Amino acid sequence: MTTTPTPENPQDWSFETRQIHAGQSADPVTGARALPIYQTASFVFPDADTAAARFALQDLGPIYSRLTNPTTEVVENRMASLEGGVGALMVASGQAATTLAVLNLGGAGTHVVASPSLYGGTYNLLRHTLARLGVETTFVTDPDDPQQWRDAVRPNTVAFFGEMIPNPRNDVLDVETVAAAAHEAGVPLIVDNTIATPYLVRPIEWGADIVVHSGTKFLGGHGTAIGGFIVDAGRFDYGRDPQRFPGFNEPDETYDGLVYARDLGADGAFGVNLSYVLKARVQLLRDLGASISPFNAFLIEQGIETLSLRVERHVANAEKVARWLESRPDVRSVSYAGLESSPWHERARKYAPGGAGSVLGFVLEGGKAAGTAFVDALTLHSNVANIGDVRSLVIHPASTTHAQLSEREQLAAGVEPGFVRLSVGTEGIDDIIADLDRGFAAVAALGDGAAVAAAGSGAADDDDAAASAPGAAAGPASGTGGAASSAEDAGK
Repeated sequence: MTTTPTPENPQDWSFETRQIHAGQSADPVTGARALPIYQTASFVFPDADTAAARFALQDLGPIYSRLTNPTTEVVENRMASLEGGVGALMVASGQAATTLAVLNLGGAGTHVVASPSLYGGTYNLLRHTLARLGVETTFVTDPDDPQQWRDAVRPNTVAFFGEMIPNPRNDVLDVETVAAAAHEAGVPLIVDNTIATPYLVRPIEWGADIVVHSGTKFLGGHGTAIGGFIVDAGRFDYGRDPQRFPGFNEPDETYDGLVYARDLGADGAFGVNLSYVLKARVQLLRDLGASISPFNAFLIEQGIETLSLRVERHVANAEKVARWLESRPDVRSVSYAGLESSPWHERARKYAPGGAGSVLGFVLEGGKAAGTAFVDALTLHSNVANIGDVRSLVIHPASTTHAQLSEREQLAAGVEPGFVRLSVGTEGIDDIIADLDRGFAAVAALGDGAAVAAAGSGAADDDDAAASAPGAAAGPASGTGGAASSAEDAGK
C-alpha cells in the first residue's frame, strides 16, 4: 500500500487541511495545540528601539489589540489562505468589514457602483449612511448586464460592489464579467462572499480584488460570535491612478510621509502588494476602532476548522428543502440558484459547482399576513436576524432585515410581502421539512378563516341585495309602503 505524502508547503495543502492548520502551529512556549486566546490589551516591547520600529511600521509586531493580536492574526492568515489573498484584516463585524473596505478606497467625494441585490443592511449602508459621509452609490438596475456597470462609472468612481450569492434573492453575481468591467474602468471589485464561503466560491480566482465576509455566519457557524473579514487579493495597482486613489499616493503624515502604493505595494518593503490591507489596518482600524475581541476571533476560528463539513451538510439539506418547496402548489416561487428552474442555475454551476449555499427564499400567496403566520408557526426553526447557523433559521425580510427599504428597493432585492427567507441548518432533513409543514398548515388555516369570513360577508350582501330588489319589500306597490317597511327594518 502506498500513500501520497503531505505537501511540505502549506499553500499546497487541500482546503480541508488549510481550514484546520493554515496560519498556526503548536504554541512554541507552552506546546498548546489549540489556538491560544491572547486576552490582553497591549504587548510589552523588549526595548525602546523595537517600540519605535513598530510605531513606524518597520516592524509589524504587536502593539495594541485594537490593531493586532496573535489570536486574531492566526485567523486572518487562515482566511487569506482559504480565499487566496495576500493578507486579511479581521474586524468587529461583517458590517464593519464592508464599511472599512469601501472607505479604505476614498472618502467624501468618491463614488461606488453596486448591485441592488444586497443584504438590507449593506444596501442601507451604501444608500444612506455612506452618502451622509460623502460617498455616493449608483445601483445598477440589472446586475446581469455588464454595460450598466460600465455606464454608471464616473471619474470619481473607486469601486464596484456586489454579493457573490446575494441575500436573499440568490441571483448569483457574474463575478468574472463584472470584474472585467471594473478593471476596464480602472477600479477594484469588492465581493461579499458571506453566503458562498471560500469552500464553495473563491471570488479572487475569478477576478475580484477585495473579498469581505460576515464571519458571524457560516465561517463561525454556530451563532456565538460577531466578526468580519476583509481579504486582499494583492493584485490591484493603486499607484497607477493617483488622481482616483489619492489616499494611496499622497504621503500619510501620521506615518512620517508613508506612501502606501509606493512603500507597501509590489515593489515596496515586503515584496508583495500589501498596500490595501495594511492601509485598512494601520489607518482606518487605528482611527475607527472597529476591532474584534480575541475571544470572538477564537470562536470564529473554531468554526472555520469544520467549515467544509458543515457547508456540505447545509447544501445537501438546502437542495432537498428547495425541491420540496418548489413542488408545492401553495408556493408561488422559490429563490435558490441550486434549482434547475432558477435563471442563475448555470451561473451557480460555473462558480459554485459544490452547491449554491443554503440560504433560500420563497413567496407565499397572501402577502405579509401569510409570511408572518408561516414564521410564527415554526418550532424547530428560530426566527432570528441571522443566517449561517447549524440551526435552521427563518425570518420575514419585508418587515425586518429589509424593512428600511422602500417597496421598490425591496422588490429589486427580491423581497415581496409574502417572501420568507430560510437559512437551512444541519439538522435531520425530515425534521426540517416537518417543521416547515407546520408553517404551511398555519397559512392554510389563515386562508380558511378568511374564506369563512368572506362567506359570511357574502351572505349578508345577498340579504341586502334581496331586500333592495324591486318588489322585495312588503306593502303596496305605490312605494310608500315599501319605504315604510324599509324604515321599520332599519329600526329593528
